[in-house]
Amino acid sequence: MGDRLLVPYDGSEPAKDALEYAFETFPDADVVALYVVPVPEGYWAAFQNPEDRVPAVDAARDTGRDILDEAADLAADRSRDLETEIATGKPDHEIVDLAASEGYDTIVIGSHGREGVSRIMLGSVAENVVRRSPIPVVVVRQR
Repeated sequence: MGDRLLVPYDGSEPAKDALEYAFETFPDADVVALYVVPVPEGYWAAFQNPEDRVPAVDAARDTGRDILDEAADLAADRSRDLETEIATGKPDHEIVDLAASEGYDTIVIGSHGREGVSRIMLGSVAENVVRRSPIPVVVVRQR
């Protein structure tokens, strides 16, 4: 399991833990870090001026590149190669869609490890990815 791994990466501690886990557990795998620029939808998106959306997305993509540069530094510190990707949309959908369409073997995703009411109230990209993914998902919980 794990010739080609997709690791959603947003610069958070759980994402760093997931990337480190991928490097340690799958030493021969090709690892790709994915940053997803979330796009507002529904109620709040209706109040945004369409002209304002593109510059905001461009700025968010620039931030994503900076975050992925940090992931590349982490990979270099461990003498690993790392490819990076940026997508725009709803994070859990983009993660699952990319993993399925690009032939990944496994998704390795970080989670805060919240339980009970906190998890329900906050929602969880990791949980949605696990529920929707057609390929295996490894969830790395933050200690």
